[in-house]
Amino acid sequence: MGLYVQKFGGTSVANVKRIRNVAARVARTFDQGNDVVVVLSAMAGVTDGLIELANSASAAPDRREMDVLLATGEQTTVALLAMMLRDMNYPATSLLGFQAEILTNDQACNARIISIGADRIRALLEKRHIVVVAGFQGCDQNGNITTLGRGGSDTSAVAIAAAIQADSCEIYTDVDGIYTTDPNICDRARKIKRISYDEMLELSSLGAKVLQIRSVEFAKKYNVPVHVRSSFSEEEGTMVVQEDMDMERLVVSGVTCNKNEARITLKRVPDQPGVAAKIFTPIADANIQVDMIIQNFRSGGETDVTFTVPRANFNQALEISKKTADAIGAAEVTTAEHIAKVSVVGVGMKNHSGVAARMFGALAAENINIRLISTSEIRISCVVEEKYAELAVRVLHSAFNLDQESA
Repeated sequence: MGLYVQKFGGTSVANVKRIRNVAARVARTFDQGNDVVVVLSAMAGVTDGLIELANSASAAPDRREMDVLLATGEQTTVALLAMMLRDMNYPATSLLGFQAEILTNDQACNARIISIGADRIRALLEKRHIVVVAGFQGCDQNGNITTLGRGGSDTSAVAIAAAIQADSCEIYTDVDGIYTTDPNICDRARKIKRISYDEMLELSSLGAKVLQIRSVEFAKKYNVPVHVRSSFSEEEGTMVVQEDMDMERLVVSGVTCNKNEARITLKRVPDQPGVAAKIFTPIADANIQVDMIIQNFRSGGETDVTFTVPRANFNQALEISKKTADAIGAAEVTTAEHIAKVSVVGVGMKNHSGVAARMFGALAAENINIRLISTSEIRISCVVEEKYAELAVRVLHSAFNLDQESA
């Protein structure tokens, strides 16, 4: 039959009762003649609790030891699930990240997967074992335990699916698929049946929290079909797959909103070669991610440089920018913290004109002022005042007929 990787998130394994539900679902898949690898997150809230515990033990916890501590969350859930499956007379074996040969770089608390050997996983599958792997973790070349950062279990699951050439990677979560927008913002949001890797990458990067962006990158690179579905129902979810002709019929597939950004503008910057590097190099050195960058030219050999950063990094980025402004002779630094980025995404944009005009017209009709604009081949993003963000989402959802069309 098939070979499936099934990943269950923190809410799916939040307590013993829910882990039993996971065991029953895994057993049903196995009983259908399929081979199954299960990847688990820690119980909901456990990772946050471990971080809090570490901070109570040390004013500045060592990052290597943080990885050792945080990895215990997934170790707990995989052991419990394997115990339950064995009690149900199913052959199940739990593996930690290093036992599954998940090799990463040595960047503590946010490691990147280099390779997955998976020999032990394959050997257990040949014996018809259900293999239960701890997500979110691996080990570096020196044998140190590493963790993959927030959402890392998604990445673990897709990477394992790629390594063992699984037929599908099923991501079980507390929502029943990917929607045209956040249902908490727009009650007319519709579940999308199929979405392309590129669209999902854009949605993930723009604030959609259903899939971790690195997992989508793995899925696209290795052509792993990903099925996002609910742990709490048998309903079909959303397939994330290669782009096809049907997807291009829809001009826009989804609308997203990100309220977690802030704007910094350096005014009257000398318009000279190398100035942009002087602005952004110290920000990059501080590991601060810059999102949108807009440059407005002035007369007299000057320009304004505007960019956005995550709100959590705003104060640090502002201090760096003030020092840079003094060093390069910029006139002043201005900011805006209460902003939001609203975006429309769709592979159909590549073959349809007028998307920007429709977007801007819809926002203008509601007197929503656009502060910044950025685009890609399949995405248009606008920065607006935070207080208008949810209205903007609903307006754009209707403007592109996502209320009515079957997405």
